[in-house]
Order: sequence, then C-alpha cells, then structure tokens
Amino acid sequence: MTNKIDRIETDQEIFWKGEFGNDYIERNSSMRLLGNKTAFYAKVISHLDRLNSCIEFGSNIGLNLMAIRNLIPECELSAIEINSKAVETLKKHLGIRVYNQSILDFEPDFQRDLVIIHGVLIHIEPTVKKEVYRRLYETSKKYVLLVEYYNPKPVELDYRGAKGKLFKADFAGEMMDLYPDLKLLEYGFSYHRDKQFPMDDLTWFLLKKEDEGRHV
Repeated sequence: MTNKIDRIETDQEIFWKGEFGNDYIERNSSMRLLGNKTAFYAKVISHLDRLNSCIEFGSNIGLNLMAIRNLIPECELSAIEINSKAVETLKKHLGIRVYNQSILDFEPDFQRDLVIIHGVLIHIEPTVKKEVYRRLYETSKKYVLLVEYYNPKPVELDYRGAKGKLFKADFAGEMMDLYPDLKLLEYGFSYHRDKQFPMDDLTWFLLKKEDEGRHV
C-alpha cells in the first residue's frame, strides 16, 4: 500500500460531490430499484463461496449494499462515498461502515471477501483509472465485481449534457492485464427490458484472485 499524498481533485470528483451528485440521489432511490438490485445480486452471489465481508467503491445511498444485506444479513458491509448527502443516508443504515472520501484517497484498512464497483468506473477520469484498479485489487481478499458500461476500446460520451463525465471501456480486461492473478469467474448483462427485474444496460464481470489475499 502507498501513503496518501497531496493531490489535485479531478473534475469528476468535484462534479459528484456537488449538486449533480445530489440530483443523482433523487433519481436513484426507489424501493422498486432495491428489489431489482436484490434480484441482480442474488444472481452474482450464486457464483461465490461464503461471503463474510463486502465493500462498495462509490456506493451512493447504499442500495447495492442493502440488496446484499437482504440476501446475506450477517455479511459485514462497508461503503466508500464522496457525496456528503449520500453519506447522511448511508449512516442511517446500522452496521454499514462508511468512509466519506474519494476513492482516490481511500487506502484499504483490511481486505474484504468481495469488492464492488457498480456504475462508477464509467465516471472516473481515465488518467487515474490505474489508481482505482490498485485500490480495488488491494482491498480484495477473494473477489472483485465490476458492473459498468462496456466497450472494447475506451470511448467518451456526453452525460446529461456534460463533457468528460462518462466513459466506456473494457474495464475488467484492463484490470486483468494489470493483475495477472485475477481470473474471470463469470460475466453477464443486465437489460432495461427485463420483464421482472429491469436495470440499466450494464455488463458485469466477476473476477477472482488466484492468490487470495495477495497485495502488490
């Protein structure tokens, strides 16, 4: 692990800490969405061994973690979230350890069985992706789950009229290239027209460490 050093915030961090991040909370807080996420995570977790601990990078108000709690009540849950309004909601969920900071400032205090990043890498400045990958890798004891927009080659798109705030790439492939002991365990796609549990059109990749608990 590396020591924290002074750095300049990225445009994306400033963007999500502010009003746009607050507006995102309002658009993504329905209990129907929690039900859909619970169905999604039931599918993912079916591929795992026993899950005792989990942390989400960029959790927003914690719907993904609540879905996991619905499925595995005894699992120890942690959340990293930069937006203070989202953190207020997170702290109301008893038993969730909350880190109110940027992913780029987080250094793992202990490893979790499962590390999740869900719809967040798509909003990360591409020049700092490797730093995010390092933190995901070092925080994981066994598994890393990436749930993002996929594209074979990196590409930028407009995001609700904003430039430089939405990117597609083969995030899982990039991470496996950096850390060869990460192996693809399973992958899939969530579809907005699913008849029972619609979600955003995201591709998910479940990676497993061959050498569990290894650091770089």
